[in-house]
Amino acid sequence: MTLERHGTREEVNGAIVRMMRWTFQCYPQTKTYFSHFNLSHGSNDIKVQGTNVFKAIDAAINHMDNLEGTLSQLSDLHAFKLRVDPGNFELLSLCILVVLARHYPELFTATAHSGFDKLLCSISSVLTSKYR
Repeated sequence: MTLERHGTREEVNGAIVRMMRWTFQCYPQTKTYFSHFNLSHGSNDIKVQGTNVFKAIDAAINHMDNLEGTLSQLSDLHAFKLRVDPGNFELLSLCILVVLARHYPELFTATAHSGFDKLLCSISSVLTSKYR
């Protein structure tokens, strides 16, 4: 993962878990899609889901010239099978930005914030494009 360049695997895993936990705590409506998950502190389900989210972001970063193609299967999954409320992508994006700012303050400059926000908006746009 891209963040591993800036911290140990353990630190990155901690950030990933916090991102998912904060999403579920701050926006309880997002838990609807994870009723089969163990959402308690230290849950492996939360770690796995967070890792999947960051793998998708990493893939998007590595294929910026083809976001639609890179995220097509993920978009299909969320739109047609899981039927995730498209507004949840924005909520998750907010939590990702908070975690990045808290865990990587020296790297999370105003420019980095703006760039990462644009990236997350682009990813969200692709993931919700098949809802129309």
